[in-house]
Amino acid sequence: MIVANWKMNKGIVQSQQFAEELKAYAEKHKVVNADIVICPPYTSLDVVNKKISGSAIKLGAQNLFYETSGAFTGEVSAGMLKSCGCEYVILGHSERRKHFNETNAIVNKKVLKALDEGLKPIVCIGENLQEHDDKLTEPVIEEQLTKSLAHVSTEDIGNITIAYEPIWAIGTGKNATPHQAESVHNFLRKKIKKMYNENVSKNIRIIYGGSISPDNAKELFASPSVNGGLVGGASLEVESFVKIINSSL
Repeated sequence: MIVANWKMNKGIVQSQQFAEELKAYAEKHKVVNADIVICPPYTSLDVVNKKISGSAIKLGAQNLFYETSGAFTGEVSAGMLKSCGCEYVILGHSERRKHFNETNAIVNKKVLKALDEGLKPIVCIGENLQEHDDKLTEPVIEEQLTKSLAHVSTEDIGNITIAYEPIWAIGTGKNATPHQAESVHNFLRKKIKKMYNENVSKNIRIIYGGSISPDNAKELFASPSVNGGLVGGASLEVESFVKIINSSL
């Protein structure tokens, strides 16, 4: 799975142009070995959905609120996302945790709501620079994993993708080495096996996010436990995003 997270970028016209170009590429090259998901800002969800209609490209959102409706000014519900054609939603991104004080408990409520409404969560976990330097990666991501997935059933876990995004690598130009990514992904699979079962741990998708670029994608994706990428800045241009898709094939 290759996910484009545009963050707070692209207006409607830019979003439409990108979607048209990516759809043309996907149709020409018949990409079948990877699921491609693009996550525009809320304002572009509907127009992007119309542009990718009929293609294999999936639509995702960057967040949702855990209530169905009501007096929650500025928030967007799962039902609203589905009405725009969303199949996926990114939850617990490090920028949400850092800038908007989202806790594991809040992320968990969002995960449960997304599943209840039929959306497929892409749940982000990862350690910051201080935690990384202090060699606290494993306890930090274990706590994030277990608390973010609390009360998620064995049946529902199959609709979840885990995104390991080392916070120290996001937007810094740094990235985990293939060995580091493989090590963390294997650790996560072991924890998921304990939480659920071996079949779940083998089949759940764990993707990497953290300054993925056309230059490092192929090496990262070569790791057996890395099942794709959550791409930030490099997903803003069709050319670089396509190169990353090609690195996964």
